[in-house]
Amino acid sequence: MLFTQEHKPHWKLSSRILFRFIFLFLGGFIIMMPARYLFSPLLVWIGENIFESTGRLQLESTGSGDDTMAWLSLFLQLILAILGTVIWSVIDRKRLSYNNLYYWFRTFLRAFVSFFMLLYGFAKVFLIQFNEPSLLDLLQPFGEMSPMGLAWAYMGFSPAFGIFTGLLELIAGILLISKRTQTLGAFMVVGVMTHVAVMNLCFDIPVKIFSIHLALMGLVLFLSDSKRLLFAFFKKSDIKIPEDYRPISPEYDRVISLLKIVGVTLLILGAIGLRFLIYVEQSKDDTRDEFYGIWEVEHFIKNGDTIAPLLTENERWRYVIMQSRDRATMKTMNDSITAYHFKVDSTRTKVSIYKRNETEQIENFKIQKTDSLHFQIIGRLDLDSLEVRLKAKNLKDFTLINRGFHWVNEMPYNK
Repeated sequence: MLFTQEHKPHWKLSSRILFRFIFLFLGGFIIMMPARYLFSPLLVWIGENIFESTGRLQLESTGSGDDTMAWLSLFLQLILAILGTVIWSVIDRKRLSYNNLYYWFRTFLRAFVSFFMLLYGFAKVFLIQFNEPSLLDLLQPFGEMSPMGLAWAYMGFSPAFGIFTGLLELIAGILLISKRTQTLGAFMVVGVMTHVAVMNLCFDIPVKIFSIHLALMGLVLFLSDSKRLLFAFFKKSDIKIPEDYRPISPEYDRVISLLKIVGVTLLILGAIGLRFLIYVEQSKDDTRDEFYGIWEVEHFIKNGDTIAPLLTENERWRYVIMQSRDRATMKTMNDSITAYHFKVDSTRTKVSIYKRNETEQIENFKIQKTDSLHFQIIGRLDLDSLEVRLKAKNLKDFTLINRGFHWVNEMPYNK
């Protein structure tokens, strides 16, 4: 039987063939991650000649794990695994077992899966992966959100929920480290990563390939001790615990334990350091001063003409959103969005406003705060003269912010 940690001197033919395929398929995926650039010419050829792909046939860091090259890489991985299994089965047909190779394969899978479970877990626990909905998100119509944007807003809205899901991943990764708890850890990996994979599939999150592979790796690790686990749950008789196969001397256990401790410590320190850097950058970028918030445009005068707040007006600002230091986002009446620099001088009487990708215009507007809820700007933007009066929008008017938590709900508040 393939899925066991015991030493078996003779494996069934089906077990040997299955092991060869799993070893080549999952091993190929791990190798292709850093080595995809080496296969780039072949992947491009496959895309052009076999699939006649019209997608982007070049390796770029876009944040997507499901781009055209990733799927071509998966296709190549599958073909190589099938061909490799056939060739390996012919060449090595006299070998009766792969106990030693299977042990090291499981060990490497444990390390690989544990690393990424800890990595993703720390990213959630330290609030690195998901952010709370921005001020601009609060104004975005629900129907204009992408499925991924909806999922990100869902996860980011509640830091406690994000931390909870991160803790599950952390626990699974930590349990995989020790041989005594690896089966329970693998069981948790299957559950957690299956949930992640389904979420990626249902919300079009471009990490489908990777999450499915992590779930498959967790399944392989879990099944290697599934017999003992099934006996524990469904058999009343005493369980005979098999002796695990260990091709290395026990004297190396201390070294291995030290390496595990060092590895986990480095991951923790790295996560803490990254979170600290993000905190520092957010602190620099945070502009929770008198201009922070969502400002609704009450009057908009352009080149001497007052533009009415009609939804057909694509040049009239509807909202000015200021969440980050020296930056503003203008949302027009037809819901188009443009990013601007918004740099107020030290006297708080002049401001430089210009588009993010255009030449700086220095102090081209006068700014006046009439009271805590109103301010106006007067000046020129490019060739147009503008006079804009704005009123602060109370953020607590948004149900998402003011609803809060309730132990007692007399009726469901599903709005």
